[in-house]
Amino acid sequence: MRTGLMVGATDGPEGTIESIVAQAQTAEKQGFDNLWMANIFGLDAISTLSVVGQATSKIGLGTAVTPSYPRHPTAIAQQALTAGAASGGRFKLGIGLSHQVVIEGMLGFSYEKPALHMREYLSVLAPLLRGETTSFAGEHYTVNNVTLKMGGQAPVPLLVAALGPRMLKLAGEQTDGTITWMTGPNTLETYIIPSINKAANAAGKPDATIVAGFPIILSSDPDAAKVLIAKELQIYGMLPSYRSMLDKEGIEGPADLAFVGNEAELRNKITRLKNIGVTDFCASIVAADKESFDRTLGFLASEV
Repeated sequence: MRTGLMVGATDGPEGTIESIVAQAQTAEKQGFDNLWMANIFGLDAISTLSVVGQATSKIGLGTAVTPSYPRHPTAIAQQALTAGAASGGRFKLGIGLSHQVVIEGMLGFSYEKPALHMREYLSVLAPLLRGETTSFAGEHYTVNNVTLKMGGQAPVPLLVAALGPRMLKLAGEQTDGTITWMTGPNTLETYIIPSINKAANAAGKPDATIVAGFPIILSSDPDAAKVLIAKELQIYGMLPSYRSMLDKEGIEGPADLAFVGNEAELRNKITRLKNIGVTDFCASIVAADKESFDRTLGFLASEV
């Protein structure tokens, strides 16, 4: 199982391009396999990782995740292929539907048929990322004879944030895998992983890449750490898609999902992910101060 770090979901000093480049370079030196970047309402993750790709040499880079609705699939394909070229083929594109409150409430797009939107989106996007010429006619998207060519181009792996049955089937059939958040180990083991792999295998493909994101903190005071995580990540327990995953896991909120404890406790939780078939662990360090952050980062580095 590969281990990566989540960065970029902040408007603070650590969320600047310069800081993210520095974090990536440090993570590369420490031996981390991947750096994943969230795309919310700050820096554009694909653009930032293109810069990071020029400043690093071996660490994998990926978005976790870029929302699909605001960008035409040909546009995001062009951005992703550019990031792939900038990083020497180390970039993975992670996309997702986002949430109705964002897509419909804030951006004004219809969120009436999200699965149909994603099916059509992938029908255009996936072939372009493989370097193929694409034509497609659907309800939401129509493209005719589109080809993207650029110097240094390489195929870009595609991952979809998939939680519901239709999305997992789409991800298994049309992409390389999935990225999860607010999804516990029991749900991954009994629902997410078998569902997407069944769809992938039925389509004649190997088992999917499973990128599982979890909040994590090395702490001798787990109760206090969980209070902080509950506060910092409260919104995720309210969004319907994540709420359904927390309910499926049988837990109250993000704090109950987080990896919190001493070295041995964290190691056991991470090992379990490997044992159930997670291919990539994405660590999102949620710390009250720099000392706690650095201590957790040091632990994770010692495990890679």
